[in-house]
Amino acid sequence: MAQGSVQVTHTGTARWRRRAGEYDCLASALEAAADGDVLFIAPGTYRENVVVARDVTLRGAEGAVGPVRIAPAEGVALTVRASATVIDLQIEGQDSAAPALLVEDGAPDLSDLRITTRSAVGIEVRGTGSRPTVRRCAVDNPGGVGISVLDGADGVFEDCEVVAAGQSGVAVHGGGHPRLERCRVHHTSGAGLSLTGEGSTLDAVDCEVYEIRGAGVQVAARAAGRLTGCRVHRTSGDGVVLDTDAVLALDRCDIHDVPENGVDLRSRSVLTLTRSTVRRFGRNGLSVWDPGTRAEAEDCEIRDSTGDYPAVWVSDGATASLGSCRVREVPDALFVLDRGSRVDVVDSDLSQVRNTAVSVRDGATARLEDCRVREAATGAWFRDHGSGGTLTGCTFDATATGVIVTKGADPTVRDCTVSSPVEAGFYVSAGGRGTFDDCRVTDSAGYGFHVIDGCRTTLARCRTERCARGGYQFAEDGPVSEGCTSDESAALLAGVSRAVPGTVPGTAATVPAVRPAAPRVAVPAQRSSEEPGPAGAGSGPGRGSTTVLGELDALVGLESVKREVRALTDMIEVGRRRQEAGLKAASVRRHLVFTGSPGTGKTTVARLYGEILASLGVLERGHLVEVSRVDLVGEHIGSTAIRTQEAFDRARGGVLFIDEAYALSPEDSGRDFGREAIDTLVKLMEDHREAVVVIVAGYTAEMERFLTVNPGVASRFSRTITFGDYAPEELLRIVEQQAEEHEYRIGEGAAEALLTYFTAIPKGPAFGNGRTARQTFEAMVERHAGRVAQLRDPSTDDLTLLYPEDLPELP
Repeated sequence: MAQGSVQVTHTGTARWRRRAGEYDCLASALEAAADGDVLFIAPGTYRENVVVARDVTLRGAEGAVGPVRIAPAEGVALTVRASATVIDLQIEGQDSAAPALLVEDGAPDLSDLRITTRSAVGIEVRGTGSRPTVRRCAVDNPGGVGISVLDGADGVFEDCEVVAAGQSGVAVHGGGHPRLERCRVHHTSGAGLSLTGEGSTLDAVDCEVYEIRGAGVQVAARAAGRLTGCRVHRTSGDGVVLDTDAVLALDRCDIHDVPENGVDLRSRSVLTLTRSTVRRFGRNGLSVWDPGTRAEAEDCEIRDSTGDYPAVWVSDGATASLGSCRVREVPDALFVLDRGSRVDVVDSDLSQVRNTAVSVRDGATARLEDCRVREAATGAWFRDHGSGGTLTGCTFDATATGVIVTKGADPTVRDCTVSSPVEAGFYVSAGGRGTFDDCRVTDSAGYGFHVIDGCRTTLARCRTERCARGGYQFAEDGPVSEGCTSDESAALLAGVSRAVPGTVPGTAATVPAVRPAAPRVAVPAQRSSEEPGPAGAGSGPGRGSTTVLGELDALVGLESVKREVRALTDMIEVGRRRQEAGLKAASVRRHLVFTGSPGTGKTTVARLYGEILASLGVLERGHLVEVSRVDLVGEHIGSTAIRTQEAFDRARGGVLFIDEAYALSPEDSGRDFGREAIDTLVKLMEDHREAVVVIVAGYTAEMERFLTVNPGVASRFSRTITFGDYAPEELLRIVEQQAEEHEYRIGEGAAEALLTYFTAIPKGPAFGNGRTARQTFEAMVERHAGRVAQLRDPSTDDLTLLYPEDLPELP
């Protein structure tokens, strides 16, 4: 029974057909009313399940004081099945299995309603005939969904607000397709906006989604949406999530203050992002996963990361394109990995990047055209075999290193300029390749082009100007340069032979070959075996110790080395746990001496050791800075201490690896400044004992002498790890790994021939162990190519099998 009364005002001409006047309940008034009538409802609480099946108007009585509350004990409070008008009512549902307000048919006009309830749904719009217009309504439903549109229903919601929801704020599924204009959704325990199912769509304009316990916007299972001028912020999960063939367009949107990913899409989803901003995110600003998944951003900005993850992450065969975008104030700008993954970036700015602006690995591809990279540790880093792409018309300014190519990566770089790098304009090492055409380096504090390890890099028409350490430094045979120039010399750098800074190839001038320091680079977040994807990328350098130790175990041979590293790691881990338990932990000296011949994996193990210590929290970053005598010893008094200090500072939080450390103390030293480097290093290790791990490496006998030079040296290095030479069987395994990685196979008789070859090969000082194995494989590939090129129609076996006749001659 109502606490008030309902007055029905008839608007039709045939009044004799029905009763006019006042009614003591809504049901009676609605039964008496006809289409077009107005029901003025007196203030009070009506404990009725109200059903509106005619095109009438329900509203509060004019001039009355107090709310009109429709609040039944159970069931749906208000059901609308006609094109009625409902104004200024308060709906209170109490049934956890039913909606408070249900629209089942017609095009009703619902305005200024307040739904305060603990129902399954605050407002539910259901069915293909339902298309309400909802204005200035508020839903407070901590027990369920705020607004639900389903089963083909339509509807327009203007200036509405979901003030609380126990589940999603707005849920669209089953082919629903509403439009939201100037709505606010906040304080929900599920997604702010949730779209699910094929045919389900949502168009939201100038809306705001915030204070969400979960994702701000979630689109899944073939649903599609468009958000224009919307804001999504202060979520506990991702800002926007797309999954399983979802499609979403964001135009002029602002996604900010999210602890996880700004936008995350997977499983063949498609995102179009225009004139939008993603800022203050804790993980990735934009993460794109899985084959068929695609993100396209135009005139967007991604900035102000609050975490340690790349701003844009593309992996597992996904693709992303950025046009006229700006990425700034982030740890890493673009990180693309896995075969089939691709990033295309045109006319974009990447700036204020703490680590690497563009990182490409595991066979991925990146294409940058007319882009500008400023203030980054590394401009672009192509990391490993199969990774590549093109850089065209790009500029790199104020980086530590402009472009790095390592481990078999093979990009093409055209018409690019590196200005004012701290260490090198272009750096190629560890089997990297790369083609550099019409590139320029100016004002480098180190080298212009620095190519080591005999990398087969091609340079054409390149130019260096005002490079402090030299325009071109090729440490070994391998690079090919044509038409390259430098302001150091008017001569043309050409030919296949090693080009020496300031020297014309073919002249009598010579310079001792040196192995300068690798550029200082910070390793961006990588996936961990413990936590997949960007969410498990780890903080700082970030792979888990299990993953890194697994990589160590996968190395060929080195069994004693693996045992030593694991023992040391176990000591450190147990010490950390004892400290956490309030117990004393044994002091473990982390500085190491690596002894053994070249090519036995010392640098690789040093890098893994740094990552292990970082994963255990012993080091902040775990990165590797490799130096040798030429990087530490200056030409005059005082300069050596400065160089040594600089190298130590670059290694803070990681590992300083000094190769051929015995060269710092030659037997006939005289007034050599190497001892000054050793003395400076010993003091730095004492003053900053927790900041840097120092590893010194070299031949066994020479390193024993090195440890006796300074009384403090031996005490700083408590553990020596010896790297034995590889046996022929282990060298064979390295060749087999190389063949597998490059999609070749060892043919019949080739394994036995390789064993014989590695047994017979001279083991003199120039023997490179693992490097010799890799060079042998490369020589076999070359001879194989010469043999197969003569075949008119080679089969797959012809193209992949390596035979004994492909082995090179013994040196």
